[in-house]
Amino acid sequence: MSEDGAALLARDGLPPLREVIRRHGLEARRALGQNFLFDLNLTAKIARAAGKIDEGTVIEIGPGPGGLTRALLLEGARKVIAVERDARALPALTEVSAAYPGRLEVIEGDALSVDAGMLGEAPRRIVANLPYNIATPLLLKWLEQATRFVSLTLMFQKEVADRLVARPRTEDYGRLSIVTQWRCEAKRLFDIPPRAFTPPPKVTSTVVQLIPRAEPAFPADPKDLEAVAEAGFGQRRKMLRQSLKSLPVEVNALLDRANIRDTARAEELSIEEFSALARALAELRRRGRSG
Repeated sequence: MSEDGAALLARDGLPPLREVIRRHGLEARRALGQNFLFDLNLTAKIARAAGKIDEGTVIEIGPGPGGLTRALLLEGARKVIAVERDARALPALTEVSAAYPGRLEVIEGDALSVDAGMLGEAPRRIVANLPYNIATPLLLKWLEQATRFVSLTLMFQKEVADRLVARPRTEDYGRLSIVTQWRCEAKRLFDIPPRAFTPPPKVTSTVVQLIPRAEPAFPADPKDLEAVAEAGFGQRRKMLRQSLKSLPVEVNALLDRANIRDTARAEELSIEEFSALARALAELRRRGRSG
């Protein structure tokens, strides 16, 4: 049975989340991608999955009424920095901050405009129930500075999570799989059913953990890797000799240099092979300029 609000009240001296939402008028807003997680067993499970949170900084995005925030603090987070754009949630988060002096800092603002890699002290971990409407743009932004974080424990809608961890020759494998796994070890942790949220979303959610690599999996320029992945999967059912024609180099020369069959399709290529394509693209572009 899930731990109820009364049990949490006994643990941290704060009122149950449903009371917090009622008192502060925090009904979830679809425009902000809000779905509040009330199941306290699940918030604690997410907090524990984040690893050694008693050091450095935990960065939370979109805390809302503070359910996951409270779980992180209860599980021993040394410092939580929460970024929240909904001003309605700030009074509730101020109450949480008062209950944990010096351990919670709240930043009012849009997470897409905040440089998370510069918040707090290292080691930094991001832990968040991400708003569905900005989850992928946020992830791509964080991947650009992945080495600033020791881990990212994130909740996505299941179909996005499936793409993050997908392997070649599967339906979900695509550009997002490549750019994520090139920079990080990606692991699916557990699913969360719609009924655990208020209001219930129409889809299942999945918690994924990303552990950034000290160096990308294979040598390549990230922009070139993104370019070949986007071109290849832009027409994923077509052979590469056709789908890569949008790139500014001669396709046969590109495939020959990367030692890849022209009859292959994007979904068949490993991340290592996409990295080879990215290096070949860079080399052919340099030759073209020097010629």
